[in-house]
Amino acid sequence: MSALYIGLMSGTSIDALDAALVDLSDAHRPRLLAAESYAWSTSEREELLALSAGTTHEIDRSGEAGVWWSIRASELIATLLHAQGLTPEAIVAVGSHGQTLRHRPSNRHPFSLQIGDPSVLAERCGISVVTHFRQRDLAAGGQGAPLVPAFHQALFGQNKQCVVALNLGGIANISVMHSGQPVRGYDTGPANMLLDAWCLRHTGNAYDDNGQWAQRGQCHDDLLKRLMSAAYFAMPAPKSTGRESFGMAWLQAALEDMPTQIKPEDVQATLLALTATTVADAIKREADTGKLIICGGGANNSALVAALAAQLPAWQCQTSADMGYPTQSIEAMAFAWLAMRFMQGQSGNAPSATGAHGERILGGLFPA
Repeated sequence: MSALYIGLMSGTSIDALDAALVDLSDAHRPRLLAAESYAWSTSEREELLALSAGTTHEIDRSGEAGVWWSIRASELIATLLHAQGLTPEAIVAVGSHGQTLRHRPSNRHPFSLQIGDPSVLAERCGISVVTHFRQRDLAAGGQGAPLVPAFHQALFGQNKQCVVALNLGGIANISVMHSGQPVRGYDTGPANMLLDAWCLRHTGNAYDDNGQWAQRGQCHDDLLKRLMSAAYFAMPAPKSTGRESFGMAWLQAALEDMPTQIKPEDVQATLLALTATTVADAIKREADTGKLIICGGGANNSALVAALAAQLPAWQCQTSADMGYPTQSIEAMAFAWLAMRFMQGQSGNAPSATGAHGERILGGLFPA
């Protein structure tokens, strides 16, 4: 019986759609067989960013975007299968996260909205699709995020020492694994989302390659203090956040509070320090020492990784690539794993991370 699953992920950075082909015949030893990425075109990225921020005619536009998102996903899956010489029949299911447009776990009526039409995806790729993972955790009183800690526990949790898996995506989140204890996890705050947006605005580049631009600037202490005064950083876990709390409007408001104009490269250096400091502070609250495994796009930012290591001298720092898992593939792998858990009737959330009332089977099925 096949144990091959495909995971799809496009995060808050909105830079690319990632697909991972995973062998889950041993759920505690997931094997990444292949990975592919599709970089969003400028127009596609701009539309998804606009929809994430709120725009005109957004119901019509989000409906249409969900369809073309799924078309791109089906094309990416076809590329992945062709490269491996596989047919759709070889795959048990696709786990699709979709594209988050809103995440509002603290509303009176909490919700999390992802676009991506699973009917279109199932029809075009000929594979059953599992999706809508966050909603059941929210219904059970949880944050609906982060969902990767349970997968991190399966992948990295077989250690006697404390292990922290850090995902540096648009938002940074950690999974904390102490031997014999339930995994903890939460969003620590902004990461690539602000770094990329500020870099694009002032340099025209989609991201700051290896943090080189940030390194040309100097951290502005008063701005850093102002940014770190956000109430979110002092909130206890479980907690989750997103673009609605830490977008460019939030940064602009902080800049307007400064008595003098700050050089763009100094703002970039300050944003890098903000991510490094808020992540390091969160980790140090969990344990004095241990192993830190860094994944996500930010793992490729050598200046950010170095800043983290400097603030965590007692920690052994490495990337997931050092363990054989490409940094960009971990979250896509996680949604393949969550699809497997659904298909086998097993829970996918970690209540100790999300705050849900208990373990729940996450997602819904759209058959091929």
